[in-house]
Amino acid sequence: MYRKSLPLLALCSSFVFIFSCGHDQQLTSITVQPATQTFGAANIPVAANAGASVQLRAIGIYIHPPVTKDITSKVTWNSNTPQMMTVSSGGLLTATGNACGNTLVSATVTTNSSAGGISSSGSIVTGYMTGNVVCFTGSGGGGGTSATLSVNFPGTGSGTVTSSPIGLSCAGSCTTTFPTGTNVTLTAAPSGSSTFGGWIGCDGVVGQVCSINNLTGARSVAVTFN
Repeated sequence: MYRKSLPLLALCSSFVFIFSCGHDQQLTSITVQPATQTFGAANIPVAANAGASVQLRAIGIYIHPPVTKDITSKVTWNSNTPQMMTVSSGGLLTATGNACGNTLVSATVTTNSSAGGISSSGSIVTGYMTGNVVCFTGSGGGGGTSATLSVNFPGTGSGTVTSSPIGLSCAGSCTTTFPTGTNVTLTAAPSGSSTFGGWIGCDGVVGQVCSINNLTGARSVAVTFN
């Protein structure tokens, strides 16, 4: 009786092995450390920040089994505003000294297969951090006057906002300064499955673009992603 049960036991073991392989390790999200980094100060000219840098880390969160790994060297790094900050292929974030404000830095992996080589749908997994360069507002050295512009994200979806002229680029509530009298346009872009919901507080809206005319004092606008 014992001998006859061996083939069945072997078959069950093989079945369990194959089934477990079908649940191979998958990357579900990426966290970038630090989440924010600020260079400079209000009494330091922006050009003096050139070369200031910090090493970023990308931490991957996996399932099957749940585990976290340092994947800094495996992600694709990108800065939304390279005129303000650059990021190397190894995750070194560096201020250029050419502009101030906010920039959005992303770490992305396209998952065409699981960690064990099992084919997947090729989903894109991205993590973000925000870099800030403080605008110079001190006396002398061309400081001039400035006004602040804040963007809030009250919706339940996700997306990014970038400005023209450069100075603001973020995926969450952020604030930056522009020279007084600047005309600013803000462009919203939903992420993943989210959709654009609308702008509040703009002087004009065309599609996903918000216009701020003659920024002379503190302004706050809101963008909704659903």
